[in-house]
Amino acid sequence: MPWNERKVLFVFPGQGSQYQGMGSDICREYDVAREIYTQASGILGYDIAELSFNDPEEQLNQTRYTQAALLTHSIACLEVFKELTDDRVKPAMAAGHSLGEYSALVAAKVLSFESALKLVQKRGELMGAHGEGEMSAFSLDLDTIRPIAERYHCAVAGCNLPQQTVVGGRPEDLALVEKAVEESGARRRPVRLKTEGAFHTYYMVKAAQHFRPVLDAANFDPSAVRVLSNFTGGYHESDPSDIKARLFFQLFHPVMWYSNLQTAFGDGVDMVIEFGGGIGTASEPDGKRPNLESMIKKTLRTTGDEALYLAAINTQSLGQAADFVTNPDSG
Repeated sequence: MPWNERKVLFVFPGQGSQYQGMGSDICREYDVAREIYTQASGILGYDIAELSFNDPEEQLNQTRYTQAALLTHSIACLEVFKELTDDRVKPAMAAGHSLGEYSALVAAKVLSFESALKLVQKRGELMGAHGEGEMSAFSLDLDTIRPIAERYHCAVAGCNLPQQTVVGGRPEDLALVEKAVEESGARRRPVRLKTEGAFHTYYMVKAAQHFRPVLDAANFDPSAVRVLSNFTGGYHESDPSDIKARLFFQLFHPVMWYSNLQTAFGDGVDMVIEFGGGIGTASEPDGKRPNLESMIKKTLRTTGDEALYLAAINTQSLGQAADFVTNPDSG
């Protein structure tokens, strides 16, 4: 099927997909990327390019800086893709994992880049200042892991796949959950995540309370592009008040990512493009892998749907994605 007959979903990753050097490659190649980073630095009040590319003070993994860096990189990748494709690809909907939901709102033109950057700057500051705890990923379904987590005062923080659930809590409580799971004979060991807090759990309630007036003061515009809500698993409503409320609740409720993908594929999405971030041990941007690709493809196998997946996270993948779109015989 030609790409221009497909129903397109733009997706954006969240924390955990940042890395030193992120964005350096696209800024070397594209004026539009450099312009995004220059604009972001002016808004933030510090050099986000220097922090992202070189991280001289080892701040990139601090939540207050991570969120702004990832949103900037995601939108820079999006703008490069638009330039390379003459903005031919129009998404039917957009989605983001946790922080990535703000990038999705920018892609849908619900939020301006400036407004979103100011929001995530404050969001990151508050999550770092008022949150506590850590997070672990378990290869277990929600119904199996939730009672074990709650036994030790931990909470479900994310439902990424039917057999991948993230739990948050104090380190000592999480250790008890991990031990109980291992003693139950689970095939895969839990993976402790590198976060500054138990995001999307009750440990973030105080941060959310401080964030609410910041959300209330922000300007949200109507859009023809639907955006998926991590809080509900379905779509955001068009009313800005509803969007703000769901972003408030998103801070201390589980990320319903698998439900987001089910909703999108159930509504006929058959092409997904991921923008920004990167994972893996490679030292250079072009060696990084997309953060959300595995979850998207596993969801497709689970649901039985079919969709073309493209990455647009560095110069190499952006070039390949653009070639696919600009080649009239692709599809």
